[in-house]
Amino acid sequence: YRDLHTFELQAPTRLIEWARGNRVCVAGYGQSDGNEILQLIPPPTLLTKETQGLCPERDFKVERGGFSERPVYSLKSVPDTSLLVTSGPPDSSLQVWQVSAEDSDVIKSVSTIATENGTGQSWAKIATISARTPWVLHGSRLDRVQITEIESRKNVYAAASQGSEELSNLAFLDCNTLLLCCATGRLCLADIRQPQCLMEAASVPSAPCGEQWCMGSRHGAQGLEPSSQPVARLSSRGLLTLTDLRKTSEFLALAKARFPSPGSDAEFLCVSWAPALEGYLAISGFDGTVHVYDTQSWDSSGREAEPIFVHKGHTFGGAGGSRDHPLVTVHTWHLQKPRTLLSAATDGSLHIWDWVQPCGKC
Repeated sequence: YRDLHTFELQAPTRLIEWARGNRVCVAGYGQSDGNEILQLIPPPTLLTKETQGLCPERDFKVERGGFSERPVYSLKSVPDTSLLVTSGPPDSSLQVWQVSAEDSDVIKSVSTIATENGTGQSWAKIATISARTPWVLHGSRLDRVQITEIESRKNVYAAASQGSEELSNLAFLDCNTLLLCCATGRLCLADIRQPQCLMEAASVPSAPCGEQWCMGSRHGAQGLEPSSQPVARLSSRGLLTLTDLRKTSEFLALAKARFPSPGSDAEFLCVSWAPALEGYLAISGFDGTVHVYDTQSWDSSGREAEPIFVHKGHTFGGAGGSRDHPLVTVHTWHLQKPRTLLSAATDGSLHIWDWVQPCGKC
């Protein structure tokens, strides 16, 4: 490691979100009332553009906080605003939060976005954008995807019914283009100007019944059109597929992740592209580690890929001295620092770390 910082949360979190001012937002997913939503200030050394030497303050600080009456399974900040949107059981409704001004340390609930026939539906996956006005893309199933204007709660888009498969992820590629990934691995492109049309990408390789998938997209990379961003899909067996959205009929690459015992449980499955490092992605959710890969040498053979770095920090000395190894619930990349990631685990540990580039890759 070049640098490693740790912080112990009061409850485990399954999400990490960067917010305005280079802040970090996290939230608890316990089943009891009073799940915390916190805005943290990262260690000062992580707020500078250049790596500095010794720094007297090396810990996270809680800047603002609030409480949710329901578990928070997804949290997104709304770009260019002080708003947050969350979702979680027992239904597919959304909660909107306001991060208070500098003279207050409160994150307060301001509204709820109810969904039609939301009762009985699983919790909604969400994505946000502020290209026109603040919008939230949300849905729990493929036939219930919609875009809502956050402030007015007006529905501005509803996807055509293309099946009722459960969604694992969704994303804005730009203000008009949406990317939807089903738990079955089905990947669809949608254009809000043509709500009756969904374009399906290459199907995932045949797999045992019950295998679950998630996706990670590289939208927002500098100098690249949204349609040129490769999309990574990760299965609960550890299979990775890369798809070029300009040629969706075939795979760009196939590989197998190296994990001890991939299974069918995909509750915390996570794959993400590095925003400031070309061709690098990270995966987690199988155990207490985070694996980082350089995909630039991958082909369509499906052979096992060798990680260039494995973060094992969560596997050592869990909170409370528990002997059970915690499971990594989520990870995310720093937006500007190329090799810096944050990760959280089921023991409430939050790590921010920066690995040293392997020899020969400098």
